Amino acid sequence: MKLINLLESLAFYRTTRPIDHHLEIAAIEVDSRKVSPGSLFVCIKGFTVDGHDFVKEALDNGASAIIAEKEMTLPESVPVIYVSDTKRALAMLAVRFYQQPTKELQLIGITGTNGKTTITYLLETIFKANQRRTGVIGTIQMKINDQTIETNNTTPDALNLQKVFRQMSDENVDIAMMEVSSHALDQGRVFGCHFDTAIYTNLSQDHLDYHKDMDDYLRAKSLLFSQLGNHYQSDQKQFAIINEDDAASGLLKKSTAQHVITYGYRNHADIMAKNVELHIDHTSFQLDTPVGTIDIKSRLIGLFNVYNMLAAASAAICHHVSLQTIKEALESMTGVDGRFEPVVAGQDFGVIVDYAHTPDSLENVLTTIQEFANKRIAVVVGCGGDRDRSKRPLMAQIAVKYADEAIFTSDNPRTEDPDRIIEDMIQGLNPDETNYTVIVDRKKAIDYAIQKADSADIVLIAGKGHETYQQIGTEKIHFDDREIATEAIKHKGNR
Repeated sequence: MKLINLLESLAFYRTTRPIDHHLEIAAIEVDSRKVSPGSLFVCIKGFTVDGHDFVKEALDNGASAIIAEKEMTLPESVPVIYVSDTKRALAMLAVRFYQQPTKELQLIGITGTNGKTTITYLLETIFKANQRRTGVIGTIQMKINDQTIETNNTTPDALNLQKVFRQMSDENVDIAMMEVSSHALDQGRVFGCHFDTAIYTNLSQDHLDYHKDMDDYLRAKSLLFSQLGNHYQSDQKQFAIINEDDAASGLLKKSTAQHVITYGYRNHADIMAKNVELHIDHTSFQLDTPVGTIDIKSRLIGLFNVYNMLAAASAAICHHVSLQTIKEALESMTGVDGRFEPVVAGQDFGVIVDYAHTPDSLENVLTTIQEFANKRIAVVVGCGGDRDRSKRPLMAQIAVKYADEAIFTSDNPRTEDPDRIIEDMIQGLNPDETNYTVIVDRKKAIDYAIQKADSADIVLIAGKGHETYQQIGTEKIHFDDREIATEAIKHKGNR
């Protein structure tokens, strides 16, 4: 695309020299190492690095033009385009360069503290059963039809997001599901995305290392609903799907001009779960909707998964999927990696791995286990380093409240001292709460919990779920809770 045409996406800019009307841009890059001849390099100021400091490397690699906020002295042969906000400009340029790909498919965004990943995979299963070609962008991976791509962030940056959507459209994806984090919304990573449907799950304490308080966290979440826009199209309705049982539901309803569909279990909602029965190996409920009622018997366990299924069913109904197809898809799901995932290696006790890393999610999982546990419950749990410190004592309090024994250990300590993280966890415990053990080494903590387990006990290993690494310092080493647990079970059997 010609640079002059690409710049039409910007309302105002200033250049150091007239733009050559024949100058072609072959790619847009924000990483100077990826620049090749013909690239437009956009200088983005991040938390740890500033793209303005890497302009020389970008030029050495062949950049044809630079987008910047800060004044720079560069060779006159290379045009510098100055804008007030390069992050905002990047989104506009990317949408123009990749030709507005989200207008060529239907896009569902899911936000909230818990449940985002499970809902994306529930929706993928439902829409595939409805003979749709699907895309998924989330914490675990990206998927384009049946092709999987590894991800680093829950929501990619604006440039890579538009690039992925272009690939999805070119490969005939007609509906995509995306986890939308509060960071992504606050940082404008989803600027330029045309959402057909936005789903809200819940709000509990998380990411207060980034947001100044819970109100700011909710403000960021609400952006997804305000960004649905104010216009109405009778042939392409947009929907805000909101958990009526969550305390923030009222504010989120006010945040959107679009059609609001509520779901819930406790409070009256448009789409409801009734006659809920929770069992050790399945969950059943009546799905009551504006288009009919149907019974669901799912292998997903726990009330939190009832909410996930309600959210997915609500979106599917808005996208004209029949109740029978929804029922068959929900009942076919066996689970999602690292979400209430059982580890079975011939033992006579239960081992469950779950991503629960917030106070609310840990409480949800432990109370679910309590509903079917016949004997002792143990939980192995830690907290991530360089993250919200205020949730650490809450995690510990929940662990000792709902488990017979809590084993506090290292999670992803990053650049923090693991001992200090655990000290933060236990400082809020009462003196009479002594049903915990501290084992900093996560592998040893998992082994301890499993070696101590008797027949019919349940061991929950919380916090990392699907992750296959542990981040110590700035290094990621291979570490999979499921592998470690399996090894420990086999070792116990050999004893």
